[in-house]
Amino acid sequence: MNNIMKRINAISPAISVIFILSLGAWCHGQVELDVAPMEKTEQEALYSTIQGFIGNSWNGSDLYPDPCGWTPIQGVSCDLFNGFWYVTVLNVGPIHDNSIICSQNLEFRQQLFELKYLKSLSFFKCFQSQKRFPITIPTENWEKLAGTLELLEFRSNPGLIGNIPSSFSVLKNLQSLVLLDNSLTGEIPPSIGNLIKLKRLVLAENYFIGCIPDIFGGMSELLILDLSRNLLSGTLPLSLGSLTSVLKLDLSHNLLQGNVLNELSNLKNLTLMDLRDNKFSGGLALNFQEMYSLEEMILSNNPLLGGDIRTLKWENLQNLVILELSNIGLKGEIPESLSELKRLRFLGLSDNYLTGNLSPKLETLPCLNALYLSGNNLTGEIKFSNEFYGKMGRRFGAWNNPNLCYQVGVMSKSLVPFGVRPCQQEVNLLQSNKKTELIHVHMNQPFNSIPSIGFSSYATNGFWWSSLPKIIMMGLFLVCYII
Repeated sequence: MNNIMKRINAISPAISVIFILSLGAWCHGQVELDVAPMEKTEQEALYSTIQGFIGNSWNGSDLYPDPCGWTPIQGVSCDLFNGFWYVTVLNVGPIHDNSIICSQNLEFRQQLFELKYLKSLSFFKCFQSQKRFPITIPTENWEKLAGTLELLEFRSNPGLIGNIPSSFSVLKNLQSLVLLDNSLTGEIPPSIGNLIKLKRLVLAENYFIGCIPDIFGGMSELLILDLSRNLLSGTLPLSLGSLTSVLKLDLSHNLLQGNVLNELSNLKNLTLMDLRDNKFSGGLALNFQEMYSLEEMILSNNPLLGGDIRTLKWENLQNLVILELSNIGLKGEIPESLSELKRLRFLGLSDNYLTGNLSPKLETLPCLNALYLSGNNLTGEIKFSNEFYGKMGRRFGAWNNPNLCYQVGVMSKSLVPFGVRPCQQEVNLLQSNKKTELIHVHMNQPFNSIPSIGFSSYATNGFWWSSLPKIIMMGLFLVCYII
């Protein structure tokens, strides 16, 4: 036993030395990995670019001597290329607490375009004053980023004015172009159609005018197209029907007019179609019933659209979750086929010219939690159950239908739908039945029960009854005297 302990004691220092040497080698390798060199021109381009947005007082070389290593800059990400660090992501704006915050008087410096491996560039709440410090998107040097840039975003920049640079068309590898909630103006340049690798094109919430250019024929990879909340006008371009991969199409809140294209039925993968708040006409496109993948169809506030709601075979659209057709001039009776849309959660048909009775089958929709039918010409009784009214609550609206009523005595007073009157026919019938019952009872009551139909009880047992013989005698006397 003693011999074994002596051998262990002899080996232990050697093991310790090996462990220490291994640890040192690992640490040395880790340090080398962390301090991998950054090309000097790349580093200087990064510092100068950020200075342009923050101000000359920002000294990057002192604050962040190793911006891709042990002194990272929030909003900057790097990757290794050929043994050197290069900037691949630059996010400017208050995304995080310690993000790069823009100064008021800023500039786009040419060094931005010298970040040769830049893949993602975004500006969020960076350009804030349209009156005092307006700024435009640079129109030159984008070709220097043509081989690498995949994402370009300007979000929530009210001080960003001017047009979309046509030079964006050189960004052949761009997959996402987002110009959202800025103050950009002018027309959408047709050169955007050259960006055939785009998967997302969002130009919403600006002041773009003119027609939507007919540029989508080659953009087969596009998944999201959002041109909403602008001042776009004219008719829809036919090439929209070429976007066979698109999932979301939002053209809402513009001044668009004309017919809704039948070609939109070619969008077999479309899940959201939002065309609300425009000036479309010509009725519901018949081919809408072939858009089987559609989950949200929103056409509201197109008062000139018109047409008959029974035009479409609604039962074909089994994936519909939201159907909003309010204020589009619809006519006809609400078809029972809507009750076959088992995934439907929201049904809006308000402010149209719909007629006829309301089918109680709508109650059978298992997922429905909002039903708005106000402002139509619906008639007859609402025959939904108390359970349905309790489930819907204020999410059921049927006011401003003068000839629509609810059943008296069937519905709990707390569940009576707002603005809907009780059925008058039933009220009258109840009143009539009560009168009939009263008369029937009175005819079978003894004479001394006459008070129940309006005579005093004294009339049967008091003065009138005791004076009756005298009244008869006086009547006979007068008859004889006259004769």
